Amino acid sequence: MSKGDSPADARERAAVRGAGLAFGASACASLGLAITYWRGGQTQVEGVLLAIALGGIGVGFVVVARGLLPQGPYTEEREALPSSEAQIEAFDADLSRGEAWLTRRGFLVRMLGLAAGALGLAALFPIRSLGPNPGRTLFRTAWRRGARLVDEQGEPVSVDTLQVGGVLTVFPEGHLERDDSQVLLVRVSDEDVVTRDGREDWAPAGYVAYSKVCTHAGCPVGLYQQDVKRLLCPCHQSTFDVLDGARPVFGPATRSLPQLPLQVAEDGTLRAQSDFTEPIGPGFWNRDR
Repeated sequence: MSKGDSPADARERAAVRGAGLAFGASACASLGLAITYWRGGQTQVEGVLLAIALGGIGVGFVVVARGLLPQGPYTEEREALPSSEAQIEAFDADLSRGEAWLTRRGFLVRMLGLAAGALGLAALFPIRSLGPNPGRTLFRTAWRRGARLVDEQGEPVSVDTLQVGGVLTVFPEGHLERDDSQVLLVRVSDEDVVTRDGREDWAPAGYVAYSKVCTHAGCPVGLYQQDVKRLLCPCHQSTFDVLDGARPVFGPATRSLPQLPLQVAEDGTLRAQSDFTEPIGPGFWNRDR
């Protein structure tokens, strides 16, 4: 306690120092948390630093509340009472003490801002745990122009592989492991088929190819009803009209299965004209097709 300070002034100074130290400790712990995470992370150390960062802010608030804010409750008679000299002196002392708190408040606000800012900075680093930026990968699969269709054994699919009514799961050659590139190949006719305007050459020799990833929840669409020309997802019973661009006609799916444009090569094998022209599967692209 400085010479001439009253006990109240001493308590306020102690409270300011305590709150400042708590906010400072929180800021240091938050910076330490950010550095630890950036250098590879260590779960136990991160937990301790996070506890100190949050605890420091909490302790600072408690110290401010208990040492610097009016404690109350206070009651006072409402009738007018004359003030004695002692009361006037006490009022002046309280006013001076409040003025000192107002000047100290700027320091504590800055320390609190430092602690909160450091914690916010540390909170940004875990975003890296979400993985690399997907970029445009959500809009592309392994299908490319000229890619041969192959079955699950890697054998090329030719124009004579399926009879009318047949169905087969196919992949782009060399990419049997790509779940997003699974395609359900159905032969609905022995002549060219047009499923929609603008797709006049997408289904040669009656072969239509649709993404096997359901547009509702991503389950594999694997059942074909030959009599009504419909594909069925067994998870939630979404049903798609094969002859109408795989438009959903029943169930929770609201978007058509993307169709893969096909072509017949000179050697008789089926090949892709390009990748899908729209994203496959469910996701943020909730567009009716």
